[in-house]
Amino acid sequence: MRDVSAKVPSLRIASAEAMVTMSPDTIRLIEEGRTPKGDPRPVAQVAAILAAKETPRMLPYCHSVALDWVHVEFELHPAAIRVAVTAKAIDRTGVEMEALTAASVAALNLYDLLKPVDESMEIVAIRLLGKTGGKSAFPSRPFTASVLVISDSVSSGEATDRSGAVLGARLKDMGGEVQAPDVVPDDVARIRDWVVAQRDQVDFVFTTGGTGCGPRDVTPEAVLPVLDRAMPGVVDQILSFACRRNPLAMLGRPMAGLLGSTIVICLPGSPAAVNDAIDALFPYLIHALSIVRGGGHDD
Repeated sequence: MRDVSAKVPSLRIASAEAMVTMSPDTIRLIEEGRTPKGDPRPVAQVAAILAAKETPRMLPYCHSVALDWVHVEFELHPAAIRVAVTAKAIDRTGVEMEALTAASVAALNLYDLLKPVDESMEIVAIRLLGKTGGKSAFPSRPFTASVLVISDSVSSGEATDRSGAVLGARLKDMGGEVQAPDVVPDDVARIRDWVVAQRDQVDFVFTTGGTGCGPRDVTPEAVLPVLDRAMPGVVDQILSFACRRNPLAMLGRPMAGLLGSTIVICLPGSPAAVNDAIDALFPYLIHALSIVRGGGHDD
């Protein structure tokens, strides 16, 4: 079973269909309400919805998904019935298997209820029509970034940087052209001067360290006064993602905002917190690059 714990929940929609061919006489019996077991469509509809809910029980590698909606409809053709299913959920993984399972079970129920009057029936097609949601709905693009490690112990040589190395590697994995991390101590003036020097030079500035509640944690105080605009939604995303994994994340003070056309994001100083933040923000954050330059949401 695939680990999806690092994914961000998003709206997932999938649609599928199944085709059941049968004789025109059988279609007429359905239209006239004369099939021996009654109209098969309501039964097949309920069965399809139940099947969507029970998909992980039948397909062991499927994740349990909190379905928000399953819609089933039937189209009568001269010699076939088309089953159309749409499934919707806000979750970390898609619902295409739920839609396909629902369509399959609906087709099987149609077959079961109509087999006394039609031995020529065939389930001829079960297919996915489309799906949306997840990271694939947010195309990535190349970007540039600079990284600053803020730490008294690392800057003095008493400790080895870990979070900056993780941050740089993860940004490269996301398609970034990333400069080697710089290091400064927990000093307001040093931090502020470095951040200001990055204005309009790169797409993103990421800092790591100094966002906690300790007496030397001064990164927010250094960066906030020089930002042109805050980006509170980015901060909310970082904290909500992290707090679901570690309640101690509520003690952090991450920051995000605009410095000219550069997006500045200040993260905690642990590798785990950096990993969580990158999982929470990418590739969705890439969309901001066109917006801050005056582009539209469809750019």
